[in-house]
Amino acid sequence: MTGVLRLAIPSDGPLHETSLLFLRSCGLDVLRSNTRRYAADVPSLPGVTVHFQRGADIPEKVEERSADLGIVGHDHFLEARREGGETDVVLDKLGFGQSQLVFGVPDSWIDVVSLADVADLTVEFRDTGKDLRIATKFPRLVERFLLTSGITHFSLVHTSGTLEAAPAMGYADVVADISTTGTTLRENRLKTIHGGVVLSSEACLIGNRVETGSAAEKLSLATSFVERIEAHLRSLGYYTVTANMRGESAEGVGDYVLEHSSISGLTGPTISKVHTNDGQGWYAITVMVERVKLLRAVDQLRALGADSVTVSQPSYVFQSRSEAASRLTGEA
Repeated sequence: MTGVLRLAIPSDGPLHETSLLFLRSCGLDVLRSNTRRYAADVPSLPGVTVHFQRGADIPEKVEERSADLGIVGHDHFLEARREGGETDVVLDKLGFGQSQLVFGVPDSWIDVVSLADVADLTVEFRDTGKDLRIATKFPRLVERFLLTSGITHFSLVHTSGTLEAAPAMGYADVVADISTTGTTLRENRLKTIHGGVVLSSEACLIGNRVETGSAAEKLSLATSFVERIEAHLRSLGYYTVTANMRGESAEGVGDYVLEHSSISGLTGPTISKVHTNDGQGWYAITVMVERVKLLRAVDQLRALGADSVTVSQPSYVFQSRSEAASRLTGEA
């Protein structure tokens, strides 16, 4: 049975397993009864059905309303998106699937080390009546990048096969392909060049703003889904710090803490009375601090006489307004 909300995720490739692990970390485990099935459920959010699709097809599936939301590489979305279409990026950085679309030129071209050298080379090719041939799976992105860089003499060889072999096989002179470590390029005697990064990419969540807003139940589910992911991503940047401190009153301890910006938290500390057997004035301080300020906050608390400092990371940090939810309907 198809759920109210349909989510497309990659069925294979580098984003398949990482998408499942990411959703699990958000509390949105995907339950797939059989690996041969191309549909699964999200038990923690009844009504959501996960469809496994080829990564490159997901932008089209969302645009044509076969799916409401999709997890896909930002590069694939930008390449396939329809200008003026219904699909938008709801969350642009999910924290996994990092890669770059880069140019790879033969190692034997020792004088070609930058994009400017490639520009000069295209002129030399044109003077001999030829175009520099570039094999790529991302013709729109590569063409836009080259034209923006002032390079106009080239031809694109659009292929869905293995690109790195193109120069050796003779059907292209250079390649523009996705790379994470550069190992595959080097193993095929290709090198990257200065200024040759077309795009830096990672996984993103896309949604069809028309389809997700077509029914109240679907919009409610979509909102719950994207808000949970957004709140989880936000939580990764914060820690909750709790410590005990002596003081005359909760107000006095609070004022004392607020004098030190590194431990004052996002909006201020929460102070509560600690009931002790000896009746001495102890108060528990709880603040939320940014990840990069954690050690500074702990040191500051100890310097002020705080004891029993504990640190935990929240699973979610929700704000009063969800930007991701607003993007679902194009209101952001």
